[in-house]
Amino acid sequence: MANAQHAHILPELQENEFKKFQSLIYKLAKISVSDAKRTLVAGRLSKRIRHYQFRTYEEYYQLVTRSDQLPERQIMIDLLTTNETYFFREPKHFDYLKQKILPNIKQRPVKVWSAASSTGAEPYTLAMVLEDTVGRGNWEMFATDISSRVLETARQASYPMDAAKNIPRHYLHKYCLKGIGEAAGTFRIDAPLRNSVKFAHLNLNGEWPDIDSFHIIFLRNVMIYFDHETKDKLVCKIAKKILPQGHFVISHSETLHSINSGLKTIQPSIYQKP
Repeated sequence: MANAQHAHILPELQENEFKKFQSLIYKLAKISVSDAKRTLVAGRLSKRIRHYQFRTYEEYYQLVTRSDQLPERQIMIDLLTTNETYFFREPKHFDYLKQKILPNIKQRPVKVWSAASSTGAEPYTLAMVLEDTVGRGNWEMFATDISSRVLETARQASYPMDAAKNIPRHYLHKYCLKGIGEAAGTFRIDAPLRNSVKFAHLNLNGEWPDIDSFHIIFLRNVMIYFDHETKDKLVCKIAKKILPQGHFVISHSETLHSINSGLKTIQPSIYQKP
C-alpha cells in the first residue's frame, strides 16, 4: 500500500492565498515578496504542506498565524528568507577592509557585526581577515540572522568542500580543517576561529536587544528585499550603532541613495560615519 505521505497531492497556491503570505512575511520581517515569486513561495512552503498533509495553502496560513504556533512561524520565516551566501563573496570589500580600514583603527578590540550572517560564510570570512590582520584577541565578531535554521548551520561551521573554492589558499591552510572518515568531502572552520564568532537570532526590523556599537557593520544583499521606508528606518537604526569614523558595508548591487542616514560615501557600497 502506498505511503500516505507520498500519496498526498500537493495543492496549488492560489492568488488570494499568495497575497496572504506576501502580507504576512512583510508584517513579520518587512520583506517585500514580488508577485513574480509566487512559484518560489509555493515551492518553499510545499515541504510543510506535505508534512501536515494539508489540502490547501490556506490551512497552513491559518496554522502559522495562530498565537500558539511560534515555532512553525519561525520555520516558515526560515523557508522564505534563506538566501545564497558564500565565502569571500564580493572580495573587493575584504581587500578594502584589510588594506584601508583595519590599519586605521587604533582601538582594540576591533568590533565587527555581520548583520545578516546566513549560514556563516560572511562572518567567518571576516574572522579570517581580522585574525590575519589584527591578530588573536584584538577583535570581536558578532553575527545575526532572522533564520534560526541558518544560524544552526553557522554555529556548526561545517561546509561541503566546494564551498572552499573562493577561500585564499593560505587562509584555507591556516583556518580550515579537512574532514576525514564520515566527514570526508567537507571542511570545518577551526575551533579558535569558530569560538570567536558570537551568533544570535535577530529580526533587523523588529525590536533589538541592547547591542554594542561597532567599528564595522556588514549588511549585504538583504536590503534589496525591503521597500524604501523599511530601508530608510533600518539604515538610520544601524547608523546609530556605528562608532565615529566607523564603516558600513552593503552589497555592490545596493545603494543608500536618497536615505538620510548621515553616513558619507567612501566608495560605492562602502560608507563611513563622520
